[in-house]
Amino acid sequence: MKRFTRIGLIIVGVLLLLLVIISVSGGVMARRPFPQTDGFVTLPGLKEQVEIYRDNFGVPHIYAQNEEDLFFAQGYVHAQDRFWQMEFWRHIGQGRIAEIAGESAVEQDKFIRTVGFNRIAQSYIDYYEKNAPDYMRIMDAYSAGVNAYIQNNGDSLGLQFDILGLVFDPWEIEPWEPVDTVAWGVVMSWDLGGNWRNEITRAQLYQELGEAMTATVLPGYPYATRPVIAPTADQVNKLALGETAVPPTRVNWQRVNTSIIGQAPANGFALGGGEGLGSNNWVVGGDHTTTGLPLLANDPHLSVQMPSIWYEVGLHAPGWDVRGFSFAGVPGVIVGHNDRIAWGVTNVGPDVQDLYIEKLNPSSANQYEYMGEWQEMEVIEEIIKVNGGADVPLTVRITRHGPIINDVVDDLTDPLALRWTAQEPSRILQSVTLINQAQNYEEFREALRYWDIPSQNFIYADVDGNIAYQAPSLIPIRANSNGLTPVPGWTGEHEWEGFIPYDELPALFNPSQGYIVTANHAVVDEEYPHFLNFDWADGDRGLRIEQMIQAKIANGGKISAADFATIHFDGRSLPAEAFVPLLQGLSSDNAQAQAALERLRGWDLQETVDSVPATLFEIFYTQLQLNLLADEVGEDNVFTITGRDIFMFQLADDLDSAFWDNVNTPETETAEIILRQSVEDAVDWLAANVGGSMNDWTWGKIHTITFADGVLGASGIAPVEAILNRGPFPVAGGLDLVNANNWSRSTPAIVRSHPSMRMIIDMSNFANNQSVIPTGQSGHPFNAHYDDQMPLWLAGQYHPMVFARAEVETAVTDLLVLRPSP
Repeated sequence: MKRFTRIGLIIVGVLLLLLVIISVSGGVMARRPFPQTDGFVTLPGLKEQVEIYRDNFGVPHIYAQNEEDLFFAQGYVHAQDRFWQMEFWRHIGQGRIAEIAGESAVEQDKFIRTVGFNRIAQSYIDYYEKNAPDYMRIMDAYSAGVNAYIQNNGDSLGLQFDILGLVFDPWEIEPWEPVDTVAWGVVMSWDLGGNWRNEITRAQLYQELGEAMTATVLPGYPYATRPVIAPTADQVNKLALGETAVPPTRVNWQRVNTSIIGQAPANGFALGGGEGLGSNNWVVGGDHTTTGLPLLANDPHLSVQMPSIWYEVGLHAPGWDVRGFSFAGVPGVIVGHNDRIAWGVTNVGPDVQDLYIEKLNPSSANQYEYMGEWQEMEVIEEIIKVNGGADVPLTVRITRHGPIINDVVDDLTDPLALRWTAQEPSRILQSVTLINQAQNYEEFREALRYWDIPSQNFIYADVDGNIAYQAPSLIPIRANSNGLTPVPGWTGEHEWEGFIPYDELPALFNPSQGYIVTANHAVVDEEYPHFLNFDWADGDRGLRIEQMIQAKIANGGKISAADFATIHFDGRSLPAEAFVPLLQGLSSDNAQAQAALERLRGWDLQETVDSVPATLFEIFYTQLQLNLLADEVGEDNVFTITGRDIFMFQLADDLDSAFWDNVNTPETETAEIILRQSVEDAVDWLAANVGGSMNDWTWGKIHTITFADGVLGASGIAPVEAILNRGPFPVAGGLDLVNANNWSRSTPAIVRSHPSMRMIIDMSNFANNQSVIPTGQSGHPFNAHYDDQMPLWLAGQYHPMVFARAEVETAVTDLLVLRPSP
C-alpha cells in the first residue's frame, strides 16, 4: 500500500535490519504469536463449551451451544489469526492511523476525521443500544471474545507489532469495542460508494475543458450494446414511471474549490477504489444446470493486500448453520450459504453521496448561506495523535448538508460539503444476522430491508430451485439533480426528498431467462422511475459472462460448476475485440511494429501469463488512448476519462471522428495513422521498459501481483518486505476483464485490485462447493496458512468448501476446545 510507504523505518537503518534478521532467523519472534489450534483453553466469559475444528487450510468451523458463545468464539478466532489486520483496520475506521504509522499517516487521518468515520460509527452504536439491543448483544459477545484473546496474548499479538516496536513508540492496545466493529462498515461503505470523487472529477473537467467536451468524453451507459441487470419490465415491484426534474440553477465552476482536506487514497482505505474496481456474480437456475438445481458464483474485486481481505469461517449453533466469508473484526458471514440458501454480492455503486457548494459569509468563517439567511456551522475540534510526533489539531466545520471537505483558499472560492447516506443510522449487522439465518426467499428479501449501506447486487439461490436478485440500501431521491456534479447548497433546490422505498428497489425472482448476472454494470434501464447512477461500469464483464452462459445453455445445453470455474478465469478482452480488427491491413516500416501487427492478428484475445499479444495489445491500447485524447483533454486527464471503455468503443465505431486528428499538428491525421503510430509507440515502450526480444514480452512479465502488508509492506526495507510480503507473481487476466486483475494505465501493469475470493456453490450438494482466497487464513508470517492458498488462486483452482459436520470432522487437522471458567 503505497500510501504508507517509507513510514520511518529507514531511521533505524542497519540496526533495525540486524534486529529483525537475527530475531526471525532464530524463529522465536516469528512463531510466538501463532495461535493455539489444538487442545483446551479456559476463558472467562463463556457460558458453555465451544469446539473449533480447523481443516487443512486453517478454516475454522465453530460449534457452540448458544448464540453468544458462537460470536464470542468467532471474535476469538478472528483475533487469533488476524489481530494485526483488525488493529490496523480499526485505526482506519477511527481516523487514528498516525497513532501506529506516525507522521506519514496524518493526511489520511485528517480526511477521515473531516468526513467523520469516527462520529458516524458512534451514531450507529447509539442506534443499536436504543433500538436493536439483540444485535448489540451479538457485538458485545464478539468483542468479549476478541478481548479474551488480547488478555491472554498481550505480549505476542503479531510479528508486525514486534517490528513496529523497534521503530515507533508502542501504542496502547485498547480493548475491542462494538464501535470498532461498526467503524469497519463505514470504511467499507466509503470505499464502495465513492461518487464524491466522480463529482469532483467532473467539476475539475468542467473548469478545464468545459461542460460540452466533458459530456462528450464521459458518455452514459451504452444501453444498446450492453446488458441491464434488472429490466423494469421484469422486476417483481410495481413501479410508477416518471421523470426527474432538471436542475434549475447554473454554477460558476471557476469559483468551486475542488481541493480536499487531508488525503483520500485513490485506491481506497481498505477495500480498494479507482480504475478497474468491480466484482462479478452470477446464478443459473436448475433448468440450465447439470445438477438440476441452481449453481451460484461470486468473485469480488478488491484491493491487493496481505493478509486477504476475507476470512473463511463456519458458524454452527442452535439457529445457526452458515459457511462462507467474513471480515476480521465483524461477526457473522458476509457472503456464503446456510443449509437452505446461498448468496453472493457485487457493488451496485449507486449515487449515495452529494457535494453541496456552500456560500460562506465573508464576515464570519463559520456561517454559510441557506435560502437567503446566514446559518451557523457546527464546529468540532479533533486531535490527531502522532506516533513519535506532536499532536495535530483539526477543526471540522459541518453545515446542514454535512462536513466541509476542503479548505477555503480565498473569499471567492466556494467550498464543498458532503452529504452521504452513511450519515443515517445503519442497521447492516442486523441484516447480516438475518441473512445468515434466512430459510427462504421471503426471509432473505426481508433481511435485506435492513442493509442500509453499502448497496450491493445480491444474487440468491435456494434448495427449492429458486433464483433471485435484490438491490437494497438507502438511495436518495433527488428532485432537481442527477448527482453528476456538485450542486448549489444555498438555494434549497437540491435537498434530498427521502430515500427510494425498499419495495421499489430493483428485484427479480426466477426471471424467464433462467439466470442472473451482475458485474457492476447498469442495474436498471432508462424506464426505471428512480435515479440510481450515471457512472455504471462499462458493461464488458457483464456482457462477457452472459455470452459464456448463453453459449453453454443454447439449444438445451447444461452448464456445470467446471464451466463456472472457466468463467471465473476468463481473460478475453472486449476492447481487443473492437480494436484488433482495425489493425487488419496495416503495415509499418518499423520491423518490430510490423512483427507486433502480425502477432496481434493471430491472437485469441485471451490475456494469459504467457501471451505476447496480450502485452502488445494492452500497451498499444494505452498508447492509443494517449494519442487520441491528449491533444483535446490534456495528458493528465486521459486516463481519468478512459477509466471506462465506453468512449473508446464509440471511436472504434467512428473512424471519421475528429478525435482521430491531432489538433496540435498542421496535418490531418487519419485513424490509420494514429493506429500505426500507437503500435510503433507500444513496441518502443516495451523495448525501453522490458527489453530483450519480443518473445520476452509475455503478459506475466509486466502484469504481476505482490501481496503486501498494509503498513510495513512498502517500507522500502528489503528484509522487512521479504518477511511480510509475497510476490511478485505473474498473473493472468487484466483491466475490467472477467478475471479482473486490474491495473492502472498510468503505471502499466502492476495489479492493484484482484478477485479477492472465488466461490462456487452447488445447491444440489453442498459437498461440491468450492472456494479460494488469494493468500491464506493466517495473518502471521511463516505460519503454514499465511500463503498456502496462493498457488490455487494463481492457477484458477479452489479448495473444498466443507460444510456438513461429518465433512468437517473428516477434513479436520486441529481441534481446539474453549471451556468456560469454573
